[in-house]
Amino acid sequence: MNKSPSAMQQQDGLDRSELLPLSPLSPTMEEEPLVIFLSGEDDPEKIEERKKSKELRSLWRKAIHQQILLLRMEKENQKLEGASRDELQSRKVKLDYEEVGVCQKEVFITWDKKLLNCRAKIRCDMEDIHTLLKEGVPKSRRGEIWQFLALQYRLRHRLPNKQQPPDISYKELLKQLTAQQHAILVDLGRTFPTHPYFSVQLGAGQLSLFNLLKAYSLLDKEVGYCQGISFVAGVLLLHMSEEQAFEMLKFLMYDLGFRKQYRPDMMSLQIQMYQLSRLLHDYHRDLYNHLEENEISPSLYAAPWFLTLFASQFSLGFVARVFDIIFLQGTEVIFKVALSLLSSQETLIMECESFENIVEFLKSTLPDMNTSEMEKIITQVFEMDISKQLHAYEVEYHVLQDELQESSYACEDSEPLEKLERANSQLKRQNMDLLEKLQVAHAKIQTLESNLENLLTRETKMKSLIRTLEQEKMAYQKTVEQLRKLLPADALANCELLLRDLNCNPNNKAKMGNKP
Repeated sequence: MNKSPSAMQQQDGLDRSELLPLSPLSPTMEEEPLVIFLSGEDDPEKIEERKKSKELRSLWRKAIHQQILLLRMEKENQKLEGASRDELQSRKVKLDYEEVGVCQKEVFITWDKKLLNCRAKIRCDMEDIHTLLKEGVPKSRRGEIWQFLALQYRLRHRLPNKQQPPDISYKELLKQLTAQQHAILVDLGRTFPTHPYFSVQLGAGQLSLFNLLKAYSLLDKEVGYCQGISFVAGVLLLHMSEEQAFEMLKFLMYDLGFRKQYRPDMMSLQIQMYQLSRLLHDYHRDLYNHLEENEISPSLYAAPWFLTLFASQFSLGFVARVFDIIFLQGTEVIFKVALSLLSSQETLIMECESFENIVEFLKSTLPDMNTSEMEKIITQVFEMDISKQLHAYEVEYHVLQDELQESSYACEDSEPLEKLERANSQLKRQNMDLLEKLQVAHAKIQTLESNLENLLTRETKMKSLIRTLEQEKMAYQKTVEQLRKLLPADALANCELLLRDLNCNPNNKAKMGNKP
């Protein structure tokens, strides 16, 4: 720092183009400290020159420091720009799928307003959200909208403490080791293998997916890791960060109850397959009979739909719309979508005459729909309501299981298998007859309830009309009392006689009413 700028400029091996800029005021050689010290003169002019030299050196030091800061800032800006470009590129790769339905600009603006309520944690009208969701969801804001819908659900529903997930942060879970590591690694390459974000072996997508699945397997010890969860986690990762995806996966599993179908006993999945079979039996009897004749149960084709939420076989645009409705309505959406898919292709399924052809159609041809067909199915799902039926079918399933268990205890060990099969088929027929009677009873109950509502509505209207007539009667009585006070006695007597005549002869009353 004691060297003059001219001496610094002549340092060995330095390129002048890489040097820091010099101060605009270069001091002379006489201003160097060594020269000044050797001169030993106390001339006022030289003292003044020394002061100026100190000021210049101070300015020079400031210039060096500022230049270093500028260089550092420039490097940081370059890093931020690079990170921003990488993030934009990653986001572009993630959202590389064709949307189902067009989201209008007005809908986009309305969603932006709704998302402000998400930050403020304000309850919104669910009917408005339902209408808005039906009109469409912008792909770029889909992750935020899912988080908004999850918040609205949690503002209205509180999980019991026993059903709450363990309170462990995502970062803490990543520090631990999981026994499910091998199974997760095997499924990484099978999850969205054609999507650019997940197709690179051990790339950014697969690493994020591994972290998310590992964290959940450590959080939920009962479920751990199950095939199918990777597709659900993958859809979430395409629309948000790892930690956000982890929170939404917890919401789907715990708050909406999807974790039941991934339990080791698969009991919930068996109930779901029974419920789907009953829906087909009640609403699409011909299709149900056709599938039964070819021994095709829902578990053959619908189990992957339920376990992956349709993500393993259908296009991402369609799956994203299904997820939109799931975050709003919950688990029953899977039944609605499955029923709509089967009913929309009922004619083509009926044309398949063998087991192999039907299975091939359901697994390959059915998922290969065009955009207009997907839009029709999504519209049907929004308009469908099967919550009561699903609840009734679940109760039926448990009743049937209890009866079968009791009958198995009553059977002797030596009883032939043929008798058991005949008894089982007879019980099935009885069960179907009872279920049909139950459906008829439900229909009658619904009719009676609607009639009761109509009667109650009419009663309310009649009561309102009676109150109005009573008020009019009181007003007329007050008017008559006032007229009695104003009219003379003779005129009043004549009026009373006239009123008596009218009351006694209603025909005269009608004639007087017809007079102009």
